[in-house]
Amino acid sequence: QVQLVESGGGLVQAGGSLRLSCAASGRTFSRYAMGWFRQAPGKEREFVAAISSSSGTRYYADSVKGRFTISRDNAKNTVYLQMNSLKPEDTAVYYCTAAFGTVAARSKPDYWGQGTQVTVSS
Repeated sequence: QVQLVESGGGLVQAGGSLRLSCAASGRTFSRYAMGWFRQAPGKEREFVAAISSSSGTRYYADSVKGRFTISRDNAKNTVYLQMNSLKPEDTAVYYCTAAFGTVAARSKPDYWGQGTQVTVSS
C-alpha cells in the first residue's frame, strides 16, 4: 500500500512553468513505477508521463513531449513533474500515480493521489 500526496499546482500564465511534486508514504517507493495523469473539465482522464522505478526509462504523452519532464528522488520518496511552456490546454487536475511496472503506469496505475489543480491562463 502506498499513499500519494501532490503539491505545486496553481495558476500560471501561458508560457510559464510549474513544478508538481508528489510525496509517497511507505518504504517500498523505489519498487514502483511512478506517473502523472490529468483530467480536464468535461474530458476523460489521460496519461501524461511515467518513470520506471530506477529512473532508467521515461514515457510522455505526445501532447507534452519536449515541454514536461518527469523525475524522481527515491531517497526522498518523491516524484516530480516539471512543466514548461504551459498552454491553456494543459489546464486540468493532475494526479500522481504508482504502479507495478511501466505498462501499468501508462494505462492502469494501482494507486492514485487526490489531485492538484493546474490552471493556465491565456
